[in-house]
Amino acid sequence: MNRRRFFRNTSLGMLGTSLFAPFEPLKAAETAEVFKNRKAKNIIFLVSDGMSTGTLNMADLYLNRKNGTGSTWLQLYRDNKITRALMDTASASSIVTDSAAASSSWGGGNRVPNGRLNIGANGEEYKPIWQKFHDAGKKVGCVTTVPITHATPAGFCINQKFRNDQESIAEKYLEQGFDVMMGGGNEYFDKNRRKDGKDMYAAFESKGYQVIKNRKQMVTSLDDKPILGVYTDDGLPYTKDRESNKQLFDAIPSLAEMTKKAIGYLKNDAEGFVLQVEAGKVDWAAHANDIAGLLYDQIAFDEAVKTVMDFAEQDGETLVIITTDHGNANPGIIYGSEANQNFDTIQHYKHTNNWILNGLGRESSVNTVKERIEYANGIVLKDDEAKMLLTYYDKLEAEAGLYNPKSLPFNALAQIQKEHNSVGWISMQHSADYVELAMYGPGSELLKPFVKNTDLHYMMLKAAEVDNNF
Repeated sequence: MNRRRFFRNTSLGMLGTSLFAPFEPLKAAETAEVFKNRKAKNIIFLVSDGMSTGTLNMADLYLNRKNGTGSTWLQLYRDNKITRALMDTASASSIVTDSAAASSSWGGGNRVPNGRLNIGANGEEYKPIWQKFHDAGKKVGCVTTVPITHATPAGFCINQKFRNDQESIAEKYLEQGFDVMMGGGNEYFDKNRRKDGKDMYAAFESKGYQVIKNRKQMVTSLDDKPILGVYTDDGLPYTKDRESNKQLFDAIPSLAEMTKKAIGYLKNDAEGFVLQVEAGKVDWAAHANDIAGLLYDQIAFDEAVKTVMDFAEQDGETLVIITTDHGNANPGIIYGSEANQNFDTIQHYKHTNNWILNGLGRESSVNTVKERIEYANGIVLKDDEAKMLLTYYDKLEAEAGLYNPKSLPFNALAQIQKEHNSVGWISMQHSADYVELAMYGPGSELLKPFVKNTDLHYMMLKAAEVDNNF
């Protein structure tokens, strides 16, 4: 039978419109087509650092089950508003990248060895993309929940052989004269914390920057002067801990608030702007198998996505890129008869595992451990579980530090929590997963279904019509 006649003459053919229309399979392509051949005046690049696919899924499930509406990111998929791809995240030295090499693939357009920022194995230097856009006359910015000198923002901005030399990275930011830089990292700017005693705050102020150190100063800062915002010594507090502490909430801005402030300043330039937005502590939480740290910081990232999309949809000239640099720890909800109820208990967590474990020590009693975890998670530990956690503190050195998942019993606590929240983890390290990549706006039509991380460098330049030789 003729196939066309079959569909026309059967009930399936008569139902064709109502059957297939709800899926709107062509809408995303049509949305991208609207922007075809239009120049991207602005680019906003959003990175949830270390976000495994399970992290993205759990945030959407959490919000759906709590509020009846999912995440902004997944709603963009449901509404077919974006083009979507998988991205290969490998570095020059490994199929499993670190954040420095991952950001450099976007920043310099070439894969480099892990640990380096836009410097190849033989010392080749690749000009970072934010420098190219700055030279082309655009305003440039980065905001993050980790030190602003950390690998992901630095990969868009500078060349550095060793990613951990963050004091030098702070100096290179000053040399480049970027317009908005906000995050943590006071120890790399404060003369009393830096090893060389340089007063980087005074140096930035001498070049006309507003130096802001708390949320109130950020809100009241001017929109006609460049901004250096440094809010904490190291990374910003986890979202869940910030929400549970009024002093932190009042003093430290959220990622969405920093993003809105950055856009407010950068959008005033006639040549346009480029902005990187990073949820860096999603990666830190994944390394620590810290479900409250991970989930609530991913949701905070999603709020920044909404802030950006609200601007981009109204603006019409902004390319939005939403992705991650690599997976980490590959968490997910584990099958079981009580998986739904167990996962829902996370809605009532008051604090992260980081808060729990850094509030304990060698002097802590079994009852102290049990009381602290019950307060934070609503979980009642057995005595032998509390005793097992305390054994880790006997092995700690005096200078343990706050971000120390290798020494504190983060994995051990996560294994206990799994019996109560049904969230499992495969490791405490990065993974080689292909990752989610979404685009909206002018240039989104350039995205193919599968790309290498380095491809984004050239897509951004092409979308903005900026010469690669800048």
